[in-house]
Amino acid sequence: MKVFQYLLILFLAVSFSNCAQQSNTKPTVYTVGDSTVKNGRGDGYGGLWGWGDFIGQFLDSSKVTVENHALGGTSSRTYQNLGLWDTVNNKLKKGDYVLIQFGHNDNGPVNDTIRARGTIKGIGDETEEIDNMITGEHEIVHSYGWYIEKIVKDAKAKGAIPVIMSPIPRNKWEDGRVPRNDRSYGLWAKQIAERNNVTFIDLNDKMAVELEKNGEENVTGIYFYKRDHTHTSAKGAVLAASIIVDELQKTDNPLKEHILENPKVELPKKKNIFLIGDSTMANSSNPNAIGWGMAFPKFCDTMQVNVINKARGGRSTRTFIYEGLWDEAKKEFQKDDIVFIQFGHNDAGNIDKKKYRGSLKGMGDETQEVKRDSLTETVHTYGWYMKKMIRDTREKGAIPVVLSLTPRNEWPHGKVEQRFDTYVKWAREAAEAENAIFIDLSDAVAQKYQELGKEKVKDFFPKDHTHTGMEGATFTARTMAEILKKHKGIGLRGSIYLTE
Repeated sequence: MKVFQYLLILFLAVSFSNCAQQSNTKPTVYTVGDSTVKNGRGDGYGGLWGWGDFIGQFLDSSKVTVENHALGGTSSRTYQNLGLWDTVNNKLKKGDYVLIQFGHNDNGPVNDTIRARGTIKGIGDETEEIDNMITGEHEIVHSYGWYIEKIVKDAKAKGAIPVIMSPIPRNKWEDGRVPRNDRSYGLWAKQIAERNNVTFIDLNDKMAVELEKNGEENVTGIYFYKRDHTHTSAKGAVLAASIIVDELQKTDNPLKEHILENPKVELPKKKNIFLIGDSTMANSSNPNAIGWGMAFPKFCDTMQVNVINKARGGRSTRTFIYEGLWDEAKKEFQKDDIVFIQFGHNDAGNIDKKKYRGSLKGMGDETQEVKRDSLTETVHTYGWYMKKMIRDTREKGAIPVVLSLTPRNEWPHGKVEQRFDTYVKWAREAAEAENAIFIDLSDAVAQKYQELGKEKVKDFFPKDHTHTGMEGATFTARTMAEILKKHKGIGLRGSIYLTE
């Protein structure tokens, strides 16, 4: 009898514990959709984000968990054919939420060799039988409404709560207005919601209204990019998420009970790009002596990065440090910032005479004492100064990238002059010695000059053989952008444009 009582008590204790665990399990908010809900890996590559990446910041994380299961390029049909919905559906439990938004890709071909992702227009039961030209399988294709309704019914069967959104608007303007999709996918999404008695949010219209309040000029470049009328920036994705939350507040959907009263939304932190160098990199008011750093921001996504040009004309590695310019710059460095370091044009100057900007040649540790008025300066080698900057940058948690100096407009024996045996070589060796990234910008630009020819390149240098005008500066900046667009180790590929 005592054994039976013990087992009964144990059984009741375990049962109570399981019930308590179940009752304390937070509901999960699942988002399913296309790239406007989650672009790429959801890490903002290329500056593109989906609203599903930010909706969680509006919800109380102590009460709900958010999982973004959207995938770019999918339609309501292919999302299910690829098994993505099954992954979510298998995890669903009673009280979970499913936020649904499809439509941008449903308008494509039903069958082709590229994507085969289209659905039949409308919400009817008509079907089309195909032999899928991509998978090679026989497939019965249904309407957009049929696929949306299947997700809704599956979710309800698990006790989950579906919410349907109309697709976000595209950044296309006609006579000052953003076209709606209230006669196509927005309408059909609404009809399925009504037919199944689930919450519908007209995200398409509500977001279009907000965009129109700002006007096209203030939308493009803030909420969307000029190069992409479909996918939102981080600010555009936050706008969409905020509209969804605001509209949920007006419904009787229980998800509104988990919305934060005063959400503190954090946008992705911008990465800083610092430019450290001389006049061939520096900003300038002289149209005949413009550094490539002045043109470089044209090729950067300034919604993702800040370009901070600290280069100063007439400086060498030595004087940039001696005058305190380096200490001033590195105070601003933060973790994961990128610091481009490029010197050499002025390091060949006088060491112990007026201007006092020359550094000792090479990579060694030798020094020279130089009297400057009442002071004595210890002058080091070019390589010593470069290595110091690399180490100092790392100490701040930033990423140093060493560049070789820009080539001059000099053509000995018909070839663009490059300082292979001196400053290009020493810059590379300094980077290698400190295990830093090295970019041979000198060679990259020189090769392009060679292709253009001496007469064309001459137009880049209106003042002398060292300094470029805006055309030449832009040419070098574009070359730098092309290198960064391909370079996997620096982490700026998604922040660079190759069109101005």
